[in-house]
Amino acid sequence: MGVTDRARRIVVVEDEETIREGICTALRRDSHDPLGFDDGQAAWEAMQAGMPDLAILDIGLPRMDGLELCRRLRARSDRLPIIFVTSREEEFDRVLGLEIGADDYLCKPFSRPS
Repeated sequence: MGVTDRARRIVVVEDEETIREGICTALRRDSHDPLGFDDGQAAWEAMQAGMPDLAILDIGLPRMDGLELCRRLRARSDRLPIIFVTSREEEFDRVLGLEIGADDYLCKPFSRPS
């Protein structure tokens, strides 16, 4: 099985359970292997054992916010794709998220394409 054929290990860090589970369900439908966390510190601790193929982060997280988690992940890997999924829509937040190392920024609410 080639790299493009295998399931991706994706970490989803979102404190709102319905959103986290919705993202994880959509990823499973697309044959990926998501692992969900409801706070940044727990996700950071879990990723010490190994980096995922993709990190999807909320900004407003308990114990360690998504911005700090992004900074730490980026310090460990400049190749890890990081996407913010957040309700913060201000241009300042988008620019800050991208400047600290996120690859993309998606505002909630959003829907999965059919």
